[in-house]
Amino acid sequence: MYLTEIKDQLLNESLSSIPDGKLLISAMNAYCFCILQKDETYKSAIKRSHYLLPDGISIVWAMKFLTGQKVKKIAGEELFHWEMARLQQKKGKCFFLGSCLDTLEKIVSRIKYQYPDVGVGYYSPPFKHEFNDEENAIMINEINNFSPDVLFIGMTAPKQEKWGAIHFENLKTNHICCIGAVFDFCAKTKRRAPNWIINIGCEWLFRLIQEPRRNWRRYIIGNSLFIHLVMMEKVARISSFINIHANLLREVKNKGTELQN
Repeated sequence: MYLTEIKDQLLNESLSSIPDGKLLISAMNAYCFCILQKDETYKSAIKRSHYLLPDGISIVWAMKFLTGQKVKKIAGEELFHWEMARLQQKKGKCFFLGSCLDTLEKIVSRIKYQYPDVGVGYYSPPFKHEFNDEENAIMINEINNFSPDVLFIGMTAPKQEKWGAIHFENLKTNHICCIGAVFDFCAKTKRRAPNWIINIGCEWLFRLIQEPRRNWRRYIIGNSLFIHLVMMEKVARISSFINIHANLLREVKNKGTELQN
């Protein structure tokens, strides 16, 4: 799959341009793009997402390199605070699905302080690679009984996007936001990079230094693979451009020959 195939899904406007209604909102970064090359279920979930956040400086640079399109990085945490401010204004409800009970309780505590008019529900699913039908039914019932305006899923990619896409039709909510690590940032169990590091495009390096044993494969191998994929796509686009123009020139030449005859 080429990166330019999802360019129309990338949110390239302000978050306020996202409409009301039932939507699946996912994030896209170098790691996610590499995973979907070999995970068809995840690829399908990404294609079914109504909006993709360009949640990584790698996506911003790659889109500029491939198409000349200027894309602004929008992190999952920005989406989270935008949604919460919106819910605070209308006294809405949100639901957190994912993470451990301790993290969820810390999130609820902080939300009650920051967004006191927002109703909050949560559920901590089992920590496993794949859920069975009974576990999925329990999660769906917990969400639907609470009937939130916004559902936040924090199971890490690609698990969260696949779960949101597969059960999209059965969920009684509006925005379904797959925001992963934002659960830990909100609970303050992990620290996000300072703004100056984010602004120079080195948030990935900050996270690598924070958790090298967990993230080295994601950022060292993953970023290298992403660069390779982007370069291959660039070559394919240039080759396609050359072939198109060669065919046009051939057609013009043939027409000229026909006129002479």
